[in-house]
Amino acid sequence: MSQKVEKPVLSGQRIKTRKRDEKEKYDPLGFRDAIISGLDKCANDFEAISRYLDGAGSKLDYRRYGESLFDILIAGGILVPGGTISQEGEGPYKTDACIFNAPDDINLEIMKSWEQVFIKLMRRYKYLEKIFQDEIKKILLFVKYFTPSDRKKLSVMVSLWISNNSVPFNSVVVLSNSHLVKDHLALDFLIDVFKWWRQDKGVNSLQMAIKKSNIESHLMSFVPDTKQSQAYFRTAFQENGLEEILKLYNDQHQQQAKKELQNLLSDGLQEGKPPRDIISELKEFATRESIQEHETVCIIWTTVMSQADWNKKEELVTDQAVRHLKQYTSLFSAFTQNARSELSLLLKVQDYCYSNMTFMRAFQKIIMLFYKMDVISEQVILKWYKQDYNVKGKMMFVDQMKNFVEWLQNAEEESDSEASSD
Repeated sequence: MSQKVEKPVLSGQRIKTRKRDEKEKYDPLGFRDAIISGLDKCANDFEAISRYLDGAGSKLDYRRYGESLFDILIAGGILVPGGTISQEGEGPYKTDACIFNAPDDINLEIMKSWEQVFIKLMRRYKYLEKIFQDEIKKILLFVKYFTPSDRKKLSVMVSLWISNNSVPFNSVVVLSNSHLVKDHLALDFLIDVFKWWRQDKGVNSLQMAIKKSNIESHLMSFVPDTKQSQAYFRTAFQENGLEEILKLYNDQHQQQAKKELQNLLSDGLQEGKPPRDIISELKEFATRESIQEHETVCIIWTTVMSQADWNKKEELVTDQAVRHLKQYTSLFSAFTQNARSELSLLLKVQDYCYSNMTFMRAFQKIIMLFYKMDVISEQVILKWYKQDYNVKGKMMFVDQMKNFVEWLQNAEEESDSEASSD
């Protein structure tokens, strides 16, 4: 069996390395010096800055030093932990051709010129988009260490970058970092972003963007723990003319609270808690979260109806529904203490019976049950019968209720005649 014989190697022989395999030394300071030198020659000429950055990308390694590039364009130099400019190397360490050197008295046109610099740069070098988005998150964590005027300039730019889709809206969630929240910096910065956006593109644009990104669900995470209250939160937005955003938050918060109320009820029913305990818990929760009675009774209906495995035969489901609902009439009665709540429940039953075909003929029996158990009053039933609150299946349900309503009307007339004879 032949063995492979290694070829002799001359002592001191140099192994030739291909150029593409040679690793270039990492030199962010050299990159910084080159960029600063070029930017300083442009002064405050934004067209000149864009032309320089466009041409420099073919000579300087933007892919490798993208973070440093954006630090320089925003803060003037390379940012180090603590948010200060690096003083390494011979310098100069900082350029005046940067966002933080813009006038302290905000000029939106100047800030939009800077916006165009970034747009043109990332349009020319697409790979910079991801680097830029990551870098903004890092820079936002440094806002504590920037001067108030620099923070304001950054908030203007962040509003412009988010609105033009250079940066995703959820990038601002990094501001909920504890060291920024406790000093009120997170909420103040976010409010500034909202204010500049509203000023530039209007409140409708801001509302749509917030809803699309679901930022309203994170808003309370920007409020310091020591002031984690609805009152403080409302004041912060109202004083800055952002009532519309506050309404978005309230709407989202209400939806979440209603889900929690539904879960609370569902758990109570599955655990077999006494009705009085469930009623007490629901009232306490609804009061705390400002959920109205007419909203609560509709949640009760949905939850109670979800507890049963309904028969698929129309002729059997009516009796099943009456038996099932009879167990919970005290629960419904506790949350129909006014006409609006009664009518809301009646309309909820109408909508449910219309949407679930097997329940189409169960409507009358359910309403009669609620009438007999003092859940829905005759005044509300007659009001519903005469007026068109919900047209879904109304004609069929009116026909079902005709004899019962006539009986109610006759009973009412007899009662009136007896009262007058007395």
